[in-house]
Amino acid sequence: MKGRLGDLAVGTAGDIAGTVVDPRQGLGKLRSVVTVRALVAGAAGLAVGFLLARSVRRG
Repeated sequence: MKGRLGDLAVGTAGDIAGTVVDPRQGLGKLRSVVTVRALVAGAAGLAVGFLLARSVRRG
């Protein structure tokens, strides 16, 4: 599972970088890659990162 999540993150980062080079094609690829599952995983990652940073800051 961990490897698949890493692959998803790297692939999405590559698509975002491609969007800078060729916006039309990059946005099309990005739309096809981003799914509800990826958005939920990203939101969960942001929430966990926020909570970890908050706990470190208070400690």
